[in-house]
Amino acid sequence: MTSKTISNGILRAVGIFTAILLVLYFLYKIQSVLAYLAIAAVIALIGRPIVLFLRRKLKFPNTIAVITSMLVMVGILAGIIALFVPLISEQGKNLSLLNIEDLQNNLNILYKEITTYLGLSTVAVNEVLQEAHIEKNILSGLNIGFIPNFLNSFLNILSSASIGLFSVLFISFFFLKDSKLFQNGLLMFVPNTKEKGTVNSIDKINNLLSRYFLGLLLQIFILFVIYTIVLLIVGIENAIVIAFLCALFNVIPYVGPIIGGVLMVILTMTSNLGADFSTVILPKAGYVLIGLAIGQLVDNFFSQPFIFSNSVKSHPLEIFLVIIIAGLLFGVVGMIVAVPGYTAIKVILKEFLSENKLVKSLTQNL
Repeated sequence: MTSKTISNGILRAVGIFTAILLVLYFLYKIQSVLAYLAIAAVIALIGRPIVLFLRRKLKFPNTIAVITSMLVMVGILAGIIALFVPLISEQGKNLSLLNIEDLQNNLNILYKEITTYLGLSTVAVNEVLQEAHIEKNILSGLNIGFIPNFLNSFLNILSSASIGLFSVLFISFFFLKDSKLFQNGLLMFVPNTKEKGTVNSIDKINNLLSRYFLGLLLQIFILFVIYTIVLLIVGIENAIVIAFLCALFNVIPYVGPIIGGVLMVILTMTSNLGADFSTVILPKAGYVLIGLAIGQLVDNFFSQPFIFSNSVKSHPLEIFLVIIIAGLLFGVVGMIVAVPGYTAIKVILKEFLSENKLVKSLTQNL
């Protein structure tokens, strides 16, 4: 091997490495665009059954079917946003967002009622907190003035997100209008000998993920109904909105239900600030916890097994392991995309490595 060959090999390796770094840097800089494409793809998968129904059953032209589907989904989104207006307004009054001193007093009263109900003296609790290097008064060091600032920041983020919303809707429209748009773009990078397998994989992935996302909506709806019934029985204002918000957290596997449950209990307690703790706040929080437990039992033993087995055709234990591994590697985002990502990988493996023993075992139900 000559020195010229070695130097050419080194230069080629450096060039490839540099090209990979440039591609990764480029993808990093356009990460917001990639996020828009991913969200638009999910919306297209959810809207695909609606478009097919309008085209096949009602004989709508393709463009009219797509526009109608987009209007339906935008209308649902607008309705959901409108639902949160009363909740924000009511919680704003309950938490006295415009009067920080009242909020400080209400929270101090709630803290004293909890310690009294548990049979603890505030002096003993303060001593324990002081030993743990926590402020002597649990709320004295808390700057609650951040709440209005947080709301202002949230509104600024919301206004800037309007560009993203328009981009997602625009991309979703064309994904729905031309279902082969993504496929044709992908085939540009696929060798001719692999085109047929790639097309089959894309079609199967679209069908499975459409069923998965529709099943996920059904899962959220079941929890929403259970939570709404519980909150209405307990007598919480804006029960429908709170139930929907907490059910929506179920999109995050395992961690989401805990966040939703804590949020529901907190909103239940703050909705009754000023009432007697032992006779009003505590019993209502207890009933809500019972309702949360019922909802999670139904979800864990009925909804999730039904959705996973019938939509993505994977065993619940298999899904559990995939979600945990994705969560450890990529955090909450990994947990959310674990199931659809794993499903797509299984379909691709079955199409191109169907003779592999491990692939056969994992994809036998596909």
